[in-house]
Amino acid sequence: MYTPDREELVKLLDTPIFRKISQTADELDMECYVVGGYVRDIFLQRPSKDIDVVVVGKGVDMARAFARKLGRKAHLSVFANFGTAQVKYHDLEIEFVGARKESYTHDSRNPIVEDGTLEDDQNRRDFTINALAICLNSARFGELVDPFDGMLDLEDRIIRTPLEPGITFSDDPLRMMRCIRFATQLNFYIEEETFDALCENKERIRIISRERINDELNKIILSPTPSKGFIELDRCGLLEIIFPQLTAMQGVEVKNGYGHKEMFYHTLEVLDNIAKHTDNLWLRWAALLHDIGKPRTKRWDPIQKWTFHNHNAVGEKMVLKIFKEFKMPLNEKMRYVAKLVGMHMRPIVIADNEVTDSAVRRLLFDAGDDIDDLMTLCEADITSKNEVRKKHFLNNFRTVRQKLKDLEERDRIRNFQPPVDGKEIMDLFSLPPCDTVGRLKAMVKDAILDGVIPNEHDAALAYIIERAKELGIDCNPVANE
Repeated sequence: MYTPDREELVKLLDTPIFRKISQTADELDMECYVVGGYVRDIFLQRPSKDIDVVVVGKGVDMARAFARKLGRKAHLSVFANFGTAQVKYHDLEIEFVGARKESYTHDSRNPIVEDGTLEDDQNRRDFTINALAICLNSARFGELVDPFDGMLDLEDRIIRTPLEPGITFSDDPLRMMRCIRFATQLNFYIEEETFDALCENKERIRIISRERINDELNKIILSPTPSKGFIELDRCGLLEIIFPQLTAMQGVEVKNGYGHKEMFYHTLEVLDNIAKHTDNLWLRWAALLHDIGKPRTKRWDPIQKWTFHNHNAVGEKMVLKIFKEFKMPLNEKMRYVAKLVGMHMRPIVIADNEVTDSAVRRLLFDAGDDIDDLMTLCEADITSKNEVRKKHFLNNFRTVRQKLKDLEERDRIRNFQPPVDGKEIMDLFSLPPCDTVGRLKAMVKDAILDGVIPNEHDAALAYIIERAKELGIDCNPVANE
């Protein structure tokens, strides 16, 4: 890990923004420090655009003075009830807060806040690595204040609370989610006493809103190796409380000497696999939920052994309920996840058999613009330990992808619209809106998807006329009056 000394920190902070903050603090005769994640990320050499500044005094007053110094391009937002203010300047967000000390009541994570010292403010921080502060006043510019050995914890890659962890987590239970989130994002370890406190205080998470829990969960899902976070959530008992549908996937039931595939760790492996290829949060959610219907569909059959028939359809329906529980958007994002969960078996079934043009056309028709994401999900779902079977699937998936490309270029099936619409059919046969029109449209669609006719107007029209004759419908308008 990179550990600059004060001279190097002075150089790192020697930017127009930090110099203007320093000048403003000196002019107002206020102690001023950059704290928290921005400082941590300096040492981890991670880019950060969010700057938290603690002022021993009125943070709002300093924010106003700083915004005036920046000029018209600075946008100031004051949150008087919280004693904080934010200055947005180009791509930076600088938040100012007065140093404070906090106390809590048992039934709320909202603290009782009083003015305090820098020491008080560092005491209230969630983890030692987030309690680091660097002075910005000119006389001490670049001086690191590290009362809890946060630098050592950064070196050792440890997540630890500044004060007694049981009190830290009981006071603000959301910190338990943040603890696991930071361990996952940074690939750090949770210190033993801190982990024990997670286990002891897990029930306190029930006072946290679903929205706040989901915000942390999304950050875990978007981390480089999200399985780490879910394993830690499970180890400490939080997962059972916040996401019982996932823990229901755990374990292997054995009957007559036959056990089924372990679903929970398979799901986490799929999530890790897909994380290597995409930062799309909702595609990662689809990976997490792709087998969520399996516990409800698990059946024992003496001939087939363990079965999970229609688990994809059951899982698709469960997505809406899960999104509602987590207060996630019930819009096209939810429908996208549900669609991928419902369809995730289709490419696998095709790849496990002969890859026919007809099956691939129908897959492309049903998936539409989501076909590439669906294929990425299905390839991530190949976790077989049988290397021969795994190679077979991957080779077949390459064939499916190539056929998808070739058929799309030739037949234009993606987001397919029938080349002959209902109005033209009604005009041709002098029909009112009726089931017959729908049947003829469906026949054309099936004929195109099955490769019987090309996706062209004249061919489709000729096909409709032939099928209409079979139904006893004459295309002569007079005959249908």
